Amino acid sequence: MGATDIEQMYMTFGPKSPDKHKPLAQPDLTMPRLKSPKPRLGSMRSRWDGLAQHERKGPRRSDGPINTARWQRLRLKILNRDGWQCQATGVALVGRYPAPNSPVVDHIRAHRGDLDLFWDEDNLQAVSKAYHDRVKQGIEKRGRP
Repeated sequence: MGATDIEQMYMTFGPKSPDKHKPLAQPDLTMPRLKSPKPRLGSMRSRWDGLAQHERKGPRRSDGPINTARWQRLRLKILNRDGWQCQATGVALVGRYPAPNSPVVDHIRAHRGDLDLFWDEDNLQAVSKAYHDRVKQGIEKRGRP
């Protein structure tokens, strides 16, 4: 192919400019910025707003000592002490909540708000969820320790 053949191909398939030696102007490829919508979640009211504590349907999850790092450490200590085995039935506590063989750390004597009894390690035992929800809750409802 000679130089004239290449020039001919360029003229046929190349850019169409009025002056073949002058480059074409680059098009403006920038897009206008889209406006982001205003956040809607921040303006929503909580269902607890405006209600006094006694008007709420139940206690909040964050109320009380059971949802603290201290309780989580103590719970793990008791489970390790008891060998991850239900102290009432002997079942291995290997399940994950809500499985019947998931571990629950239970107060042997109900603490009923007494924080000294709540944190007492000798008053805690590892039991299965099935035992705790059926047997132990039944015992406590009948008024036994």
